[in-house]
Amino acid sequence: MIEEAPAKAFYEPLGVGRFASTAATAGPWSPDFQHGGPFSGLLGRAFERHDPLPGTRVARVTVEILSPVPVAELEVRVRTVRPGKRIALLEGEIVHAGRTVVRATAWRIMAAPPALDSVVHAPGPPPLPATTPPFPSWPGVHTGGYLSAMEWRTVEGSFGQPGPGTVWARARVPLVAGEPDTPLVRALTLADSASGIGSQLEHAEWMIINTDLTVALHRDPAGEWLCMAASLDASAGGSALCQATLADRDGEIGRALQTLLVDEHR
Repeated sequence: MIEEAPAKAFYEPLGVGRFASTAATAGPWSPDFQHGGPFSGLLGRAFERHDPLPGTRVARVTVEILSPVPVAELEVRVRTVRPGKRIALLEGEIVHAGRTVVRATAWRIMAAPPALDSVVHAPGPPPLPATTPPFPSWPGVHTGGYLSAMEWRTVEGSFGQPGPGTVWARARVPLVAGEPDTPLVRALTLADSASGIGSQLEHAEWMIINTDLTVALHRDPAGEWLCMAASLDASAGGSALCQATLADRDGEIGRALQTLLVDEHR
């Protein structure tokens, strides 16, 4: 793993919903285009700050990736589609140079009463490994952006190797300079890595691009470290679907889902 993070934050605030993207946002395929994690976190941050209502929480976020997002200045916009005290639907977009590159929706719902008995069927996460191993060799991949801005501790599988995977991870830098990350932001910043962690397809042979990301959390995560166990299903004549379970040290917190295009490298 690179000793120094590529920047002090994923984004620098410019005011009025505008942000300067740093080198830390760059994805694995090009230093010029972003990984989906940081801009998903940026939308989650905007949803939480839009007309906040005490006693409610953002329970689900779906991000639709309309085109590659450049490492450049971005503007985030949010509006309320369906207002309500118990249930509200929010809509957001990320704009670059006057063009919408990402759309998203979020359900903000009333928090369940404290008297509710928690019901969780997923097993507890594996223990957090004590050390961070060196980042594996991954030919042709840009590791100097998002991948090195996160700290990874692998439990099962390996980046760039086919097969299901389980990792613990945390951001080494804040999403926005000068402010702490919220639990929702931490979950969204990690979740778009599911198809990289859990792919059963050989990246050198197949081009795999996710068109979206849905994250649904039945509770907010606690602490910096999050665990993600991911796997991918693909069918000839169809497409691919990546599913992941998200957890913190206290147990499972929710799910992530990605729809993916699969094609031969041309």
